[in-house]
Amino acid sequence: MASFIIARLTLIEAMRRRILLAAFVLGVAFLVVYAIGFNAIRGEMMRVPDNPINNIQRSGAFNFLTMAGLYAVNFLTIALGALVSADTPAGEIGSGTIQVLATKPVRRVEIVLGKWIGFAILLALYLLLMCGGVIAIAFALGASAMPNALAGIALIYLTALLMMSLTLACSSTLSTLAAGGVVFGLYGIAFIGGWVEQFGAFMQNQGAINIGIISSLIIPSEALWRRASFEMTPAFAQTAFFVSPFSSSSVPSPLMIGYALVYLILAVMFAARQFARRDL
Repeated sequence: MASFIIARLTLIEAMRRRILLAAFVLGVAFLVVYAIGFNAIRGEMMRVPDNPINNIQRSGAFNFLTMAGLYAVNFLTIALGALVSADTPAGEIGSGTIQVLATKPVRRVEIVLGKWIGFAILLALYLLLMCGGVIAIAFALGASAMPNALAGIALIYLTALLMMSLTLACSSTLSTLAAGGVVFGLYGIAFIGGWVEQFGAFMQNQGAINIGIISSLIIPSEALWRRASFEMTPAFAQTAFFVSPFSSSSVPSPLMIGYALVYLILAVMFAARQFARRDL
């Protein structure tokens, strides 16, 4: 019960510091720019004469634009999750604000869980706005209905929760800046490792594929995105003819999703353990 009270206080604090307002305003601005850009490209594509080949190419282009929007949303949600949790608890310990909660009759593990739940709700609201907006805009402007949209959005949400939990774990041990640096550094490793694996799969280079697998084990953020991309890509766009930066030559297995869930749970447990042992 105490955790949910802290989660509510976390959301109130996010509103007081205008984090929710900033995320909403900038999210709407992103969607407006995305809609204008999509519509401009659509206008050019619609000038192409209708025939079976051109129609397939047009559908592939629309799918590419939709996946590009979702890829941007994936990164923005990860960044939001890392930024809101980097200051918890490191910054709150430094400023002394965490002592207000720590002196109450509530366990420290409940404080960590409450913060985590509050941030998770914040990320869910942001993701619904952004993913829902991108998919709605794409559909309204002529893109076909996206297959497995809920599964894909769930994987993007899992990625954001994973990075937020990892940031929380780092912040329970390191300073705010150090925690942010570590998390974004790990994200960079996953990002480049994922691309190396994609090129390795395309060229059938096992060494490059192994580099990607190792980077996914270090932090599975990019692997989750590639699985989400695979789930949301129509069958016709998964052929070699439609190779794009958002297609997957090497698709992570469902086992990687399970690994990410275990990774997330361990990160939250580590954060709770370190905060419980930390001198306030």
